[in-house]
Order: sequence, then C-alpha cells, then structure tokens
Amino acid sequence: MNSHEISEGNYINREISWIQFNERVLAQATDKRTPLLEQAKFSSIFSNNLDEFFMVRVASLKSQVDAGIIKKSEDGKTPIDQLIAIRKKIIPLLEEQQNHFELDLREKLYSEGICIINYNQLTNNEKNWINNYFKETIFPILTPLAVDPTHPFPFVSNLSLNIAAVVHEKETGQKEFARVKIPQRSLKRFIEIPIELSRQKRKAVFIGIPIEQVISNNLSQLFPGMEIKECYTFRVTRDADLELRDIEADDLMIAIEEGLQKRKLGGEVVRLEISENMPPNIKDLLMDGMAVSEEDLYRVKGLMGLDDLFSLSKLPFESLKFSEFKGSTSKPLISILRRDSSADPSKEEESKNIFSIIKKQDLLLHHPYDLFSTSIEEFINQAADDQRVMGIKMTLYRTSKDSPIIAALIRAADQGKQVMALVELKARFDEDNNIQWAKHLEQSGVHVVYGVMGLKTHTKIILVVRKEEDKLQSYVHIGTGNYNSKTSKLYTDIGLLSAREDLGEDLVLLFNYLTGFSKQQSFKKLLVAPITLRKQLERLICREMKHVQEGGEGHICAKMNSLVDPKIISLLYKASNAGVKIDLIVRGMCCLYPNKKGLSENIKVISIVGRFLEHSRIFWFSNNQKPEIFIGSADLMRRNLDRRVEAITPIEDTKLRKRLEKLLWRYLNDNRSAWEMKSNGEFIQRQPNGKTRCSQEDLIEQWKDELNK
Repeated sequence: MNSHEISEGNYINREISWIQFNERVLAQATDKRTPLLEQAKFSSIFSNNLDEFFMVRVASLKSQVDAGIIKKSEDGKTPIDQLIAIRKKIIPLLEEQQNHFELDLREKLYSEGICIINYNQLTNNEKNWINNYFKETIFPILTPLAVDPTHPFPFVSNLSLNIAAVVHEKETGQKEFARVKIPQRSLKRFIEIPIELSRQKRKAVFIGIPIEQVISNNLSQLFPGMEIKECYTFRVTRDADLELRDIEADDLMIAIEEGLQKRKLGGEVVRLEISENMPPNIKDLLMDGMAVSEEDLYRVKGLMGLDDLFSLSKLPFESLKFSEFKGSTSKPLISILRRDSSADPSKEEESKNIFSIIKKQDLLLHHPYDLFSTSIEEFINQAADDQRVMGIKMTLYRTSKDSPIIAALIRAADQGKQVMALVELKARFDEDNNIQWAKHLEQSGVHVVYGVMGLKTHTKIILVVRKEEDKLQSYVHIGTGNYNSKTSKLYTDIGLLSAREDLGEDLVLLFNYLTGFSKQQSFKKLLVAPITLRKQLERLICREMKHVQEGGEGHICAKMNSLVDPKIISLLYKASNAGVKIDLIVRGMCCLYPNKKGLSENIKVISIVGRFLEHSRIFWFSNNQKPEIFIGSADLMRRNLDRRVEAITPIEDTKLRKRLEKLLWRYLNDNRSAWEMKSNGEFIQRQPNGKTRCSQEDLIEQWKDELNK
C-alpha cells in the first residue's frame, strides 16, 4: 500500500467517528457510577457538542449538497450519504439522552431534594408565586410576533428556544399563529421557586421549573381577548461556521467582526427541533417558514436544549459531584517565592525565582494535577515583574475572560519590556473573546500580531528572554494546552519548562516565522507544522519499520485527540504489517481500523473518557530500545499537519521521559474509563475484572499522596 493512498474500506468516516466519541460522552451521563450532578453535566456537554457539530460539520455537508458537490469522502460517501448516516446514528442517541433525563436522572435528583418539576406539578402556592414572577419579571421583556399575510414569518435566531402558539379570536373564531422567543440570555432556564412555599409537599433544597413552561401557561397575558388553543416548543440550529479567507480580507479583525455579526443571526437552518406532540399543520408552517426539509426535522419528547443542564452541575451539593480536586504545586516549584517588582535582584533573590529552578533542570508539568496557577501563571508573572527580563513572546489561542496571563502581559508592557502576543482570531467560537483581548492588549502597549497568512496558529508556546551575566538567556514553555486558567482545571495537558539553548533558538526562529516574512525551513529540535512535522513523523514511523526489518524492536505509542489524516493512517497500517507494535490512545475521532486481519493486526486503540477532558498529545517511539518521546499541540489531522502552525518538542531528560512512559502505560492499562476499539470500528467500554484501574482517579490519588509526604 502506498503511504499516500488509502482504500475506502480501510477508513472510518470522520463524522461517524465524531458521533461515536460523543456517544462515549453520553455514556458518562448514563453511567450509574457517575455522581448525579456530574451526569447532568455530561448530558449538557453531549448536547453542546452536538449543537456545534450541526452548526459546523452538518452545515458544511449541507452546503456541499446545495452546491451540487458529489465528491466522495475517503470512506466512499457522498455528502448526502454522510447526512443520511449522521441522522441514522444521532436519533437513537437523542432518545437515549431523553430517556435518561426524564425517566432516571430527574427522579433520582428529586429524591436528593433537587426538584426539576413541570408546571402541572405545582401546588397552588407555587403556582401563584410563579405566575406573579412571570407578570413582574418575564412578561415585560417578551415580544409575541404574529404570522399572517401582513406579518411574514419572523427570523428565528440560532439556538433560540421558542414557543409556537395557536390563538383564537373569541368573537370570530378565527385561528391565528404567533411565535414567542424565550429570553434565554437574560433569564435562567430553570426558574427557582422559594423552598418555603413547598415544605408541606416535598423535601426540597432546590426547586426549578423550565422557563418555557412558565411562559406557555401564562400566554393569555400576552394575548388579551384571545383564547389560547395550542402551544408547542421548537428550537432552531443554523449554519454558524465563519468562512474566513484572510488573503481576501484587508483587515482580518474587521472581517471576523463582520462574520460574527452574521453568526449571531445565523445562516441556513440545519436542524429544527420540535415538540413530539406538535401537529402536522404547525410543523408544516414552521418548516415552510424556515425552508426546512424533513431530514432536518427532529422530534423531541422531553425538554429541548439540554445543554442548560450545566447550570444544575453548579449547584452547591458536593456529595452529588466528583470529590473535589484542586491539584498541587509541582515539587521543584514549591520553594519559589513571588518577587517584589521593585526589588534589586541579588544573588539571594536569584535563588528564589522560577528562572533559577528552570535553569537547573527541565520541568514537566501535568495539569490539572500540577496547578496551572503556581506554574505557568507564576512563570509569566515573574517574567513580567523581573527586572532582568527583556522580552516576552507567547501565542494565545483560547484564554479565560479574567485571565491573569493577560494582566501579566499588560503589566510587563507597562514596565517597558518588549511584549508580543500572537492572538489567533480564528479560534472557532472564541473569535469575539479573542478580538476583545487583542484590542485590550494593543491599547496597553503589547505588540499584537495575528499569525501567518492562510494558516491558523494553534501552537502553545512562550519565550522569555532574560539578561544574565552580560548575555541573553532564553526560557521556554512548550505545551499541549491553551493558556486558559479555567480549562486548566478541566483538561489534562502536558507542558515543558526549559532553559535549553537549542529550544530557545528554535522558538526565536518560530516567532520570527509567525510575526514576519521568515521562510524558515528547519529547526534544531522542534517539529513544526506545516514545515517539518509531517515529514518528521513519517520518518519516525518508517524508522520503527526499519528496526523491525533489521531484526530489532519496533514499537509506537501515541496519545492524541484525533487521528484522521489518511496518509498517516495508511503509513501506520504499513508499519503494522511490517511488524511494528502500535498502541494508540485517541480521545475523539479515530478513522483507523485496529486489529483488522491483514491490515492492522498489530494496532490497538483505546479512548479515555473521564471526569477530565483528555487533551494532551504524546508521541513515543521505541527506536530499538533507545526511546524518543515528544509532546506538543498537534493532532494527527490534515488541518494540524498542513494548515496550522503547530510545535512538538522532544523530551530529552531521562527522568522526564520515564515519567511520560509510565503515564502512557497507565492509560493503556485503564479498565474503568477506557473504551477499546474493535476491528469493526465500534467501541466497547472496558470493565474491571478484579482491581479497578482508573487512570485519572489513580493520578489524583498519586498527587494527593505526594502532597502529603
């Protein structure tokens, strides 16, 4: 098999593979071992993931169909074939989610005092209170829109929850149709009822009623003199992908801002969700009004928009959540004290800063087990305040709204340091946030750039340049995750802090590539996309094959979010047939068939789905018992290898390499949160047979033990 070719039967459709991943997310919600409020959270994540999938992937396929494109995917499916397969796969998952929430989770939460009730379950006291709440808080901000020959069908915005109402003129008996938009942004989805109103009926600590039911049962106040005959809920999903071509835009920021305005309204409708009991005449009116076809229609028998269940996971009932875990300070950094920015950097103070620690040894960080605040944030904070630091350069892909890192960069610029931030404006669904940060940074004196023309900058890198003993010393961070304080508590990521000269030189060259007209074609240590990464990965895989052919050992172990690239998959098949043992830990999409006779008998694939989102990328090559290991920002997808700027670094310190090897073997031996991929492409969750080995929980316990030593 040519490494650049792959046959249809040897490649799993990427959209179906993504749905399989989201199915594993839903399984976390339905798993009885998952605490109840965590079940609500995972169900919410499943819904949110699916919304984005429709807004981007389904929207793209529909656009191809509308344009008459019939080009087949790697697995031999036309766009219309893929849309049919997607719908067939999604419908049973939606039914499973609804059954779990309505028939299981709701009842169990009720028994714990968290009552999500329907309007018809309210007591008279509760009903009086909620009706009064409607009159005072909801009614003034509602705008019912009539639909008739003089009032065309109103625009329904993306992801909005709505009520379709049929009202009768009492005198003439004439039927009228109106649409009422639910004010989701200004009000909570679940209206909380005071507990003291319900003590006689239920032992509750939280009582909530869906806002759409409050509105539906008070529609008469919106239509005085009319009789409310019917009302039903519906929800719309629109094409929300930004088609950005910076080569065509004179100002990328302006182009994105214009695109965001369009996204708020939304493009073509790609999904219409309606109440299961909505009659054909109302359904047809909605479909005609929004130009929706039958294949884009989804009937929902319970609550719509279950992404709002995330609000329940924030309720202060710790016994119904995973046990609290905050992480700890990495051991080498415990002795560090924050320095006073006005202090004279004496020898004594030099021994107490983070740079002295990094200069002695490379540091490997594993978040959230290692605290982000006392490692990466501390690194940036000390760089901002240290009088010897001359410059700071970093990439920002996604960051939190109240980011301490942004504050540190601004502080550094205020102190006269040379500060450069590459802000990726095209980070999907974070564009608006990044635009605001870019403007704020620029106004504060930080030099802001937006990357290389035609490429998205996804790499996670920091370069700090410090004057030491009449020379400039570089300190670097190269990681797998975003510089985001909030997600660092929820995502598992790996990062390297180092003062190695070769890595410093490489980052200087890489930042020049990102900010100027550099045509850099090689680096000493880094594997950089789209320049060297693909070729170097192919070389490393081929080297394992060569070792086997020469009678040695060939073994690859890699952990990533997605494995989609056809060329890499084809090469892995070739390596497997050559006798190379391949262990893959792929959280999300995996388009490769493992353990398939005559194709991939030496390949095993597992997926880890647990309380934290596995986000780290690690690539290990046996190299005939002289192992090499790399970490970085890239997944094995075309976009990462060919259309993004990515950086992967070798981990050369023996102790750190062994730590990563031990981590990989821990994942491979997981029998609680690991899903094993079978030769037909399906995933089966592993079940403990004896001792339970849950990689994430075991790591939590390991960090707790080390903290207590």
